[in-house]
Amino acid sequence: MPDLWMPGASRLALPDTAPTDGGPAKAIAHITWDRNASASAPADLVPFSSLRSYFGGSGSSAAPHILWNPFTGEVTQFYPATSRSKSVVDSAGGTRTNRAGSVVIQIECLFFPYCRVDGRVYPRLVDTPCKGWEQLHAWVRSWGVPDVWPMGRPVDFTSHRDEATWETHGGWYAHAHVPENDHQDPGSWPQFTTTSEEDDMTPDQAKQLAEIRSLVQFGTWAYKGDGTFDAWALLNALYRQSLAQGAALTALTRAVGDLHSGVDTATLVAAVQKAIADAVVDVDVTVHDATPTT
Repeated sequence: MPDLWMPGASRLALPDTAPTDGGPAKAIAHITWDRNASASAPADLVPFSSLRSYFGGSGSSAAPHILWNPFTGEVTQFYPATSRSKSVVDSAGGTRTNRAGSVVIQIECLFFPYCRVDGRVYPRLVDTPCKGWEQLHAWVRSWGVPDVWPMGRPVDFTSHRDEATWETHGGWYAHAHVPENDHQDPGSWPQFTTTSEEDDMTPDQAKQLAEIRSLVQFGTWAYKGDGTFDAWALLNALYRQSLAQGAALTALTRAVGDLHSGVDTATLVAAVQKAIADAVVDVDVTVHDATPTT
């Protein structure tokens, strides 16, 4: 079973949990929009601690599952994944906006248009560093929320709502897409971070890959496919690089041996090859050929 509480997030658990109604798994994207700013009159970002205290206290009636700071990657969680949260209006009768899914994970991103952080002004959420998005997305995906926007990925503050789509299609929804609501946020949202390999993974496998990425502090993930990055490509690239470097070192050793009389080149090459083999870290991974069969 996936984690009820997002790994790495601080926890400020609210006591009034309640079950969802079942159905297609969903996530709802919000921005906190704490201040009204503009290009000509930007405003400083509200401190994360202020919003954390608000949702954990006087604002608990509108608390989401997740409060996320895209500038630092800090995350606080208020409800477990399987509980409803309360960041959208749920009118009497009609669809159950906070509950219409096996999960309905709501994320409030600490942001408003033209917020100012460290002297720089950010017109859109996607202009921020979006730190922590990969881990947050992986956790939401582990709960079966597909990487689709049934009403379209938000690119502005235009509302698009359809109750039938909401009730029957899983995936990501902007607050501007949720029935019975009139908000128009978030205006933009970061791209999904999954790969074609992950599309074929179970939620547990996707979670394991996310954990590998969090543990391996390697900044240059190998490129593979249409704008995607994955661990398979990284391991294969490193393997190919190690083979090429070993071959180059062997060739250099042979050339150096040939330059000096009285040097047993074969013995020297064998010694270097043994040293390379002894230096290789034994990783318990099987790398398969991904070439499709016919």
